[in-house]
Amino acid sequence: MRIMSAAAAPSPRRDTRGIVDPAELFTRVRFRRHTPAPELRPYLEHYWLIDWELTEPYVTQVVPHPSVNIVFQRYGPLSGPAEAAEAAEEAEEAEEAEEASSAEVSGIGLGLFTQELTGLGRVCGIQFRPGGFRPFAPAWPVSTWTGRRVPLAEVFASAAGEGTVLSPEDDHARVAALDAFLLAQGPAPDRDAEQAMQLVDLIRTDRELRKVSLLAAASGLSTRSLQRLFAGHVGVGPKWVILRYRIHEALERAESAGATIAPDWSRLAAELGYSDQAHLVRDFTATIGLPPTAYARAVSAP
Repeated sequence: MRIMSAAAAPSPRRDTRGIVDPAELFTRVRFRRHTPAPELRPYLEHYWLIDWELTEPYVTQVVPHPSVNIVFQRYGPLSGPAEAAEAAEEAEEAEEAEEASSAEVSGIGLGLFTQELTGLGRVCGIQFRPGGFRPFAPAWPVSTWTGRRVPLAEVFASAAGEGTVLSPEDDHARVAALDAFLLAQGPAPDRDAEQAMQLVDLIRTDRELRKVSLLAAASGLSTRSLQRLFAGHVGVGPKWVILRYRIHEALERAESAGATIAPDWSRLAAELGYSDQAHLVRDFTATIGLPPTAYARAVSAP
């Protein structure tokens, strides 16, 4: 096992794992990913940027990765520096703009994340690698943030203003602002974080690691030590990570199945380490809200 080097991640992931009905999402919003500065790449998956202008509300859903995110978001009219300065002259408009913008640390979501998008909006997000957030906030175990969304200023004293990140129209300027913010926070050297990132990457890439006991054997750690490492540096236990990546793969298979060609769910269940198809269907339905066959039909409907 090894930590991913900066050179090993020249471009962000291209998969849509975790996004519920990604094809529909991409018709509603402008979604893209960007690579951070080289010094940050060992700790981050990517930056993700979304802009939208909708005439009717749209609900997006995501099955969260075992990752912490930092999210800068603004809802309502978007303005450049000149327009923002003009608006600041009117106290009421400035107050409304302040209320519409926010920045937060979003811990690992344990359930299905649902967000309604309306009107105009913009989001600039930082997705950390599982295990990669702790070096930037070493004072707390990552489990502190699990299932929570916390104002950015409560975690980072020198938090970037939302306007610095959200105002630029150019993606490169937004990425530069995100780079500058993170580089000002650290990261602090952390060997345990490196090990946690290695182990989660192993879970994600090695489909034979279906049990915590196998991961413990691969890592040379006891099960208890493994649990402590994951609580402190990932935010959830290793079993949770294994199950979540199973659901991500099942979701991706269901999306690619189409209405007429159903996947062999029994075979997939065995490949993912389930004892039988019923257990896969149960976990999928509990997470997504639909059985896999019904979901496959829904996303393939014109």
